[in-house]
Amino acid sequence: MTRKHRILYRQGTGFWRMTAKWILVFGAVYLLDGGLLRSWGDALVWPMLGILLWVPFAVGVVWYPKRNQRVTLTTRELRIRRKRLPMEKVNLLHVARLWMEERSTLDDQPVSEWIRVDRVVWAPLQDGQAFGVEFRDPAAFAKVFGAFAVAACGGPEIVRARAAAETYPEPRPMRARPTGSDGDGSWLDALDIFD
Repeated sequence: MTRKHRILYRQGTGFWRMTAKWILVFGAVYLLDGGLLRSWGDALVWPMLGILLWVPFAVGVVWYPKRNQRVTLTTRELRIRRKRLPMEKVNLLHVARLWMEERSTLDDQPVSEWIRVDRVVWAPLQDGQAFGVEFRDPAAFAKVFGAFAVAACGGPEIVRARAAAETYPEPRPMRARPTGSDGDGSWLDALDIFD
C-alpha cells in the first residue's frame, strides 16, 4: 500500500475557511444593524471594522507556526510543510496497535476524549523516537492515520499476532510535548472562533 501515492488526509492553512467565516459574521452583524437597529449608513462601520481586524487575524493564520501548517498524509509519506517523513521510517505496526487500543499517540488518553488544546499526534519511528505533529483537529488525523496503519499491516488479526511476537522500544518523543500550558504549543484562543 505504501507504494501508491494516494492522498489520505490533507490540512491547509485555514486561511480561506477563516476568511469565509469572518465575512459571514460581520455580514450578519451588518444586515442586523442596518435592517433593524440603525440605518444602513451607520451599519457600514461593521464591514469597515471587519476589514481592519481581518488583516492581523489573516496574517496570524497564514504565519501560525504549528496548528495551521500544511500537512498531507499519503500512502507513501507524511509531509509537513516542506518536510517529508517516508512511511518506511514510521513504525506502522505500533501505530496500528495503538489505534486498535483506541489510542494514537504516546498518551494514555483515548482519542475520543481528546480536547482541542491537545493538538499533537505522535508518529512513532522505526529508530525508537516519535515525531510530533500539531493539528487543528488531531482526532480526525489520528483516525485516518490509525486506519491506514491497520490496513497497511494486513488487518486487525495480523496486527495482533505481530504485536504479540515482535518487540520494539517504546517510542520516546523527539522533544517535549507541546501544550498550551508551557508555551510551546498552540493555545485555544480567539482564532479558533473563525478557524
